[in-house]
Formats: sequence, structure tokens, C-alpha cells
Amino acid sequence: MKYPVRERHRVLYYKGGEDRLNKVTRNRLTAYSFLLPNLIGFIVFTLLPVFAALGLSFVRWDSYSPLKYVGLRNFEMMFSDSSFKIAFWNTLYFTGLTVPLTVLVALLLALVLNKAFRGVKFIRSIHFFPHVASTIAVAVVWQFLYNPDMGPINHFLRAVGVASPPRWTSSVTWAMPAVIIMTVWKSAGYYMMMFLAGLQGIPGHLYEVATIDGATSWQKFRYVTLPLLTPTMFFVVTMNLIYSFKVFDQIHIMTQGGPGRATSVLVYYIYVQAFVNQNFGYASAMATTFFLIILGFTIVQFRLQEKWVKYLD
Repeated sequence: MKYPVRERHRVLYYKGGEDRLNKVTRNRLTAYSFLLPNLIGFIVFTLLPVFAALGLSFVRWDSYSPLKYVGLRNFEMMFSDSSFKIAFWNTLYFTGLTVPLTVLVALLLALVLNKAFRGVKFIRSIHFFPHVASTIAVAVVWQFLYNPDMGPINHFLRAVGVASPPRWTSSVTWAMPAVIIMTVWKSAGYYMMMFLAGLQGIPGHLYEVATIDGATSWQKFRYVTLPLLTPTMFFVVTMNLIYSFKVFDQIHIMTQGGPGRATSVLVYYIYVQAFVNQNFGYASAMATTFFLIILGFTIVQFRLQEKWVKYLD
């Protein structure tokens, strides 16, 4: 039986509705109390700095002199700054190789380790461990491995007959590939776990049907595994794309943007302008532009997902 609004409130009250409403209110307050510390941290340490950086991008400031409004001059400087252009193309170079290589290695590892055999959990843990380790610590270790004179990598290359092995981080040509190899090694295990979750979510009966139809292993992968893994791949590509654009730690530890400007990427160049050259206005303008670049790539990713991401009905 349906009651008018006023009558429903009266019936609700006589049936203990007041207690239920109080319980709902208490539950909401409890939920908000858990969310509040994180919300305050987000506002103080993320949202406010974003707006502060946006404001600083229109001024000239070295942290000592008074703020001086310059309008769009900081943004105009980027078009004539050769170091900014080099950092931009180096970022695209790093991202363009790191993302597909990481996805490929992570997917291959997931396919190999998505089987039940003795020690599989231990092997998965070994591949996941680099992601847990500190990026700075990993970069220091790889810097030693890349040592052109005493490093184990060049020692091995000489042992197998390479007369002049690369000088890695000391070489303009090989410095960026060296950083890319280290980054792929560190992050592949993390994305491997995501692919494993996606593989284990594919219904087994689809493979049984494919087997009955006489499909080969490649055909099962091509027409069953790969299409149903596209939602996971979309997430992996998007997150890896954002992470690659923001690369900083390994550049700062291993190469400091060198040799020359061979590994100078956008985030590192922003850091140099802000905290080395004390040019906070110009650095903020680049950071704002960088945010818009990442936002643009992310929007394109979400627009394109409708064409290649397949969801299981």
C-alpha cells in the first residue's frame, strides 16, 4: 500500500524508522570520517599546489624577489627554448619505447607464468620484486652494472667477443636505451601481475570450445585470449603511458639529463629550471603545459578504447 509523503514518514516513525535513519546517518558520518584524512591530504598536497603552479606560470619569481606578472611570456619562451624542445622529444622517445616494450615483456611473462607448476608462485614473486624495490636503489645498482670499464654487462660482452661494448650512460647514443632497459626491467613484473589477473578471469569453457573446433595454440591466443585481455591491456597501457611521461628518478640518479642533453626529459628539465635555476614561473608554465599534454594523451586513449577494447558480455 502506498502512502502520501507525510503519511509515509509517520508510518516509518512508528515502525522504528527513526532508529534506521539514525543508523544511516551514523554510517555516513563513519564513512566520511575515514575519507576525511585522505581528502585533506589531497587538497593540501595536490589540489592547492596545482592551482599554485597554475598561478605561478603567469609570473616571474625566483623565490627571493617579489612576484612580477608577465602574462603569457613564460609560455612563449617554451617555443624558442631549444632545451625544452629536446626534453619534449626525449620524453616521447622514452615513452614510445618503454610502453610497448613493458607491455610486451609483461604479457609474455604472464603467459608463461599462468600455468600450474612447482615453484610458480616463487618465480612470480621474483619478477614482482623489482617493482617493490626503491627506484633510487635500483638505479644505483644499474648504474654500477652499466659501468663501461668495470661493469658486469660490458665484462660479459667482452667475454663473448664484443671488442668495443657500449659505454651506456656515458654515451650520447646509448644513455637513453640504458635507462629504458632499466625501466622495463623494474616495471614489467608489476604489469605482469595485472595481466595474470586478466588471464585468470577468462572463462575456461571458451578454450574448451576452441579446442573442440580444432583451434591451434596461436589461434586460441589470437581469437580468445587477446580480445578478452584488451580491458586489462587498456589499463596497463594508460597507466604505463602516464608513468613514462613522468619519469624522473632514474634520470636524476643515472644520467642527470646527460651526457649533454641526451636524456633530459620534461620532468627533469622542469626540476632544473625550478630548483637549480630558481626560475619558478617558467617551470610552472612548463608543468602546466606538461599536464595538458598528459591529459590530451589520456583523452585520446579513452576515445580510442571503443575501437579495440572488447568486454565479455
